[in-house]
Amino acid sequence: MSQALARIRPVQRAVPIERDEGEPRPLSRREKAAIIVRLLLAEGAPLPLTALPEDMQEGLAEQMARMRTIDRATMTAVVEEFVGELEAVGLSFPGGLEGALAVMDGHISPTAATRLRRQAGAKGDPWERLVTMPAESLLKVLEEESVEVAAVMLSKLPVPKAADLLGKLPGEKARRVAYAVSMTGSVEPETVRRIGISLLTQLDAEPARAFTATPVERVGAILNVSAATTRDDVLKGLDETDAAFAEQVRKAIFTFQHVPRRLLARDVPKVARVVDQGRLVTVVAAASTRPDLSEGVEFLLSNMSQRLAQALREDAMARGRVKDKEAEEAMNSVVAGIRQLEVAGELVLVVEGEAD
Repeated sequence: MSQALARIRPVQRAVPIERDEGEPRPLSRREKAAIIVRLLLAEGAPLPLTALPEDMQEGLAEQMARMRTIDRATMTAVVEEFVGELEAVGLSFPGGLEGALAVMDGHISPTAATRLRRQAGAKGDPWERLVTMPAESLLKVLEEESVEVAAVMLSKLPVPKAADLLGKLPGEKARRVAYAVSMTGSVEPETVRRIGISLLTQLDAEPARAFTATPVERVGAILNVSAATTRDDVLKGLDETDAAFAEQVRKAIFTFQHVPRRLLARDVPKVARVVDQGRLVTVVAAASTRPDLSEGVEFLLSNMSQRLAQALREDAMARGRVKDKEAEEAMNSVVAGIRQLEVAGELVLVVEGEAD
C-alpha cells in the first residue's frame, strides 16, 4: 500500500490545491475513506478489507456506490491529509481481541486467553471468531453435532471453508447436512447466535496442549537426527509394542536415504545454499566408502550447479576417509536444512506412495 501511495502522492502534489476548479469541498470521513480505497485499488494495491468488521465493509461499499466524480483539488487534499496522518502514526495496535491475543501469544497464559475469548463470545457475535478457526477444529465439532446444528454452521462459514468441511464428512451425513441447509431459512438470528456461543464454548473447553506437534511428529523428528542403529532399534521396539504407531512414525521419518525419492530435483539448489558446504563435502566423501549414501549424493550433485558439484567432488577427494559419526552428523545437517526449507514453505516433500 505504501508503494501505491508513493506513486499517487507525487502526482497529486504537482497539482495546486487551489485552481480554477475551486477549493476542495468538505467531505465526511467515510467519503474520504472511499476516495483512498478507490485510488489504492486503481493502483493495484492489496487491501485486506475483509479484516474490517462487516458493518464497516458494508458502509464503505454503500458510500462508494453513492459517489460519482471527485474534482482534482478535493482528491489532492484527501490524499495529502491521509498521507500526513500515516506519517504521524508512531505506533498502531491490532484491532479486536483476536489481534491483541495474537500479539501477546506466548506472553499470557492459555487459561487467560480462553477466558477472554469466552467473555468476548458471550458479549458479541461468536461467529466472528468461529469463521476464523482452522477447519480441523471445526470438523471435530461438526462430526459430533446434530445435522441441524451442522447445517447452521456451514451456512455461516465462508463458502470455500464450508465446502472443504462438507467434503470431509462421511457421505451419508454430508448428504443429510446439505439437505438441512435448505431448511435454515426460517431460523431466527438469536437462535443462530446461541448455536454459535454453544459451539465456541465446546471449542474453548478443549484443554490446552503442552505440545503443538503430535506424538508421531515428535518421535519422527527425534529419529530423523538419531544414528541409524538407534533409529532401527527404536522402530523394532515400537513394532513389538504398537505396530500401528510404528508405521505412522516410519511415514513421518525423513532421512538422507529418502532424499532421492522425496526431494524434488528443482529444490536441490535451495538445499545447497542453506547447508554448510563443509557438511556437504563430508557427505560426498563418506559416499566413497558407504554405498548406502551413493544414490543420495549423486542425486544432489547432479541437480546443483556443476561448478559447485565439481568443487565438492574435489574437496571430498582431498578430505579422504570419513568417520561414521562425522558422516551421520553431516547427513543430519542436510536433512535439517531440507526440513528448515519445508517449514518455511520454500519446498514441498513428495509423499511416498502418492502419484506424481
